[in-house]
Amino acid sequence: MADLQNRETGTFAGDEWGEEDTRFLYGALNALSLLGLLDLVDVDKAVDHVVACTNFDGGYGATPGAESHAAQIWTCVAALAIAGRDDLIDKEKLARWLSERQVANGGFNGRPEKTADVCYSWFVLASLEIIGKRHWIDGDALVKFILSAQDPEKGGISDRPGDMVDVWHTCFGIAGLSVLAYPGLEAVDPRYCMPKSTIERILGE
Repeated sequence: MADLQNRETGTFAGDEWGEEDTRFLYGALNALSLLGLLDLVDVDKAVDHVVACTNFDGGYGATPGAESHAAQIWTCVAALAIAGRDDLIDKEKLARWLSERQVANGGFNGRPEKTADVCYSWFVLASLEIIGKRHWIDGDALVKFILSAQDPEKGGISDRPGDMVDVWHTCFGIAGLSVLAYPGLEAVDPRYCMPKSTIERILGE
């Protein structure tokens, strides 16, 4: 994995063809941290790259200069948290942008003027949780939105009410409900989208 890091920019390639963006950087820091192998890569350079992806609105893009997007924001915020550098986040400005993603039906969109989608229940909420601003949104309204997208017969969750359920939205819908402490769900670590108990066991936290 160390061979995938661009030693000049600090980011990572996602495949042998060299495509780079913050998703791959996050994936690398996630995996290496869980394996106790972060010393194989230049973490400071990776952090510098994430900072270079910061936008005027407090969000982050896939690459420097790319528009802020909720999913990319989570990869950047979680990567900084894993690296122990969440002090570099403008938490007030970012929380303002993230909280504005909640729309009238209680769900979140990924960018301004877009339709709410259950998957952003995780990306937005986990980012707010990492920076200590989860209370900036209406959690009860979000719970209602997520549950409204659940198929009462199949049990899965779709992107929005009335659509076909799928694994992706079911996973992130449940993860979002977990962050909101929905009854019966195990707590999820917002940096990894894995049970906190598992992360604590692996990292010895």
